[in-house]
Amino acid sequence: MGDPVRVQLLKQIGKADNVNVLRSLRDQVHEHMKGILQMSPVEQFNEQLNELHDTLICRSIILAEAEMARLGIGSPPVPYAYLLFGSGGRQEQTLSSDQDSGIVFEDPASDLEETRAYFQQLTSIIVSMLHQSGYPLCEGNVLSNNPEWCMSLTEWKVKLNGWFGEPAWEAVRYLLIMADGRPVYGDHRLAFELRDHYFNNVVEYPNITRRMLDNTMRHKVLLGLFGHLLKEQYGSDAGSLDIKYGAYIPLVNAIRLLAIQAGIRDTSTLSRIRTLALHEQLPSEEAAAYEQAFLLFLRLRLMTTEQNEDGLYANNGKLSNRSLSREMTEELKSALKTSKKLQRKVFKRTTGRLM
Repeated sequence: MGDPVRVQLLKQIGKADNVNVLRSLRDQVHEHMKGILQMSPVEQFNEQLNELHDTLICRSIILAEAEMARLGIGSPPVPYAYLLFGSGGRQEQTLSSDQDSGIVFEDPASDLEETRAYFQQLTSIIVSMLHQSGYPLCEGNVLSNNPEWCMSLTEWKVKLNGWFGEPAWEAVRYLLIMADGRPVYGDHRLAFELRDHYFNNVVEYPNITRRMLDNTMRHKVLLGLFGHLLKEQYGSDAGSLDIKYGAYIPLVNAIRLLAIQAGIRDTSTLSRIRTLALHEQLPSEEAAAYEQAFLLFLRLRLMTTEQNEDGLYANNGKLSNRSLSREMTEELKSALKTSKKLQRKVFKRTTGRLM
């Protein structure tokens, strides 16, 4: 059955003519989706929520382009693609996700500096509009108004070559961020050409996945040696469960590395699992278990503690242990065991050794 409120919100976002209207609609999206969370199938809810986020982001970009024209600066001098990274790139945003973004623009025939200046001003407006609409800035400054994440296609290729050629810890972290990149607006062809270049480099530098492994395995699942859940020990979150970094991220990271190794270009975790199974990179029974575990982690992540700080929607990824029924606690333990098996599989596939 359709959701007429969501359909109406999508229409209103598409017609919004200023940032104040966008902010009001962002608030309405939050309240409506929060209200239907418990009664919705998680995969369907995730798809619908991320469609709303995408629509809000795209409308902000359109309004920013209109503002540039109003200021007399004109239209984009060359085609470009607006990229989302992180949970946005994976189409796994929660009710309160921050901004992780970048831009790739076509190489201009002349005057690269003038073209770059245009996109710097455009992205400043976009980032500001989204911030005013309740989207926090990325703490790591992976933002389209950061010159390091707003470049021409050729500049991006040179940057990727450098990261692959000298894969220090930070460079590897950026390569994993890029693996989740997805175009949300503009000329998608540019993003796809950049992705082609990325995966060509994966083939050229086969040892890169070993360097990616340390980052991939950095977050351990929140399951103790004797099968008990590991709770937060200190501070205001003492007794809670770190769903984001103790359940969701370990599985997402492991599946992403398997996908990179297999040359799979999907960016969402569910799509990666299904494509890995389709290409016989995962046995179907294992893939089904990983999918079930992921959907549970996704639902629990959507239930984590919401915060509204200075008008920005934030989320610490922690879930009160009291929020879980006994049945759900056992389900979580089982899913975490599955996630641990996945980490061991990734370690063995990457190193040839047992973990």
